[in-house]
Amino acid sequence: MTTTVRVPEERSARVPAEQRRPGRDRDSVRLLVSCGTEVSHHAFVELPRRLRAGDLLIVNTSPTLAAAVDGWIGHARVVVHFSTRGDDGRWAVELRDPDGRGTTRARAGGPAGTEVRLAGDVRLVLEEPLTPYGSRLWWGRVSEPDVLGLLRRHGRPIRYSYTQRDQPLSVYQTVFALPSADGGGSAEMPSAARPFTARLVAELVSRGVQFAPITLHTGVASAEAHEPPYPERYEVPEASARLINAARAGEGRILAVGTTAVRAVESAVDAGGVVRARKGWTDLVVTPERGVRVVDGLLTGLHEPEASHLLMLEAIAGRAAIERSYGEALSGLYLWHEFGDVHLILPEEGPHTEGCSSNCR
Repeated sequence: MTTTVRVPEERSARVPAEQRRPGRDRDSVRLLVSCGTEVSHHAFVELPRRLRAGDLLIVNTSPTLAAAVDGWIGHARVVVHFSTRGDDGRWAVELRDPDGRGTTRARAGGPAGTEVRLAGDVRLVLEEPLTPYGSRLWWGRVSEPDVLGLLRRHGRPIRYSYTQRDQPLSVYQTVFALPSADGGGSAEMPSAARPFTARLVAELVSRGVQFAPITLHTGVASAEAHEPPYPERYEVPEASARLINAARAGEGRILAVGTTAVRAVESAVDAGGVVRARKGWTDLVVTPERGVRVVDGLLTGLHEPEASHLLMLEAIAGRAAIERSYGEALSGLYLWHEFGDVHLILPEEGPHTEGCSSNCR
């Protein structure tokens, strides 16, 4: 998407919807619906009327971790964002500088051997960059083997400068979040699912919409540079694979809730187009050139025009459709980021659709 488009700072959602005025809940956000270049505007609570019996929503059950921890390099304070746990016990981490306003700003990574003192006399030693293409994220080894316990005791949710204040961890958990068997989770909330409430999920189920849970533990986003996503741990369970394949064989549409759900399920499809139960690491980057093989549509937040996530959106809907919908979101004063409004991308045509007019309006 063109980088000449800029999202005004005032379009950032600074607090969760339920804190903006009395009587609101998480689902008190707006819903932009697009089918091709046809766009319509709704409240998120209208989502059940935009879907139909037989549709299937793929949802990410990864819980959010309190992944930001204060540390010191010598006498200088830093904030460590714990991103992803490696198979060898190391963690991919990002070091950031406090900005004096309760949030952080980017900091050059490294060098190898840098030691960060954490609470409880715990030491983090940087060993090598996560990838050879950048120095933002580094593999580091922590002297405390129970890093997840360290995060529970001393961590807080990762917060960026467009938000107004710190929030409790519960604000960053979605209704679909489940405890992981190993205690792991996401460094940042799988935020497309945040507006869902138990009440709205029950209404969707009563209308015949199905849910297929997957897990993808998201790492730390590239807030400034908008780098492409790096490998993340995921799982598509056998039961969810069966649900997805059955919906594809019928007349249901496969709609992913969030780009994380797209990445997971598109990583689990075989050469014949069948979704298999899989778990492990995915380095898949969904682009228009690669395309999508499973999902028909997507419910997602609003991303910065430079963000790599937009390549995935273009792979699903096409560039013209995304440019049109983002133009509508800007002119319609929608709110951006994890506490903001959401965008439902429905398929324009195809074997699982009835056309846009019956869905967009």
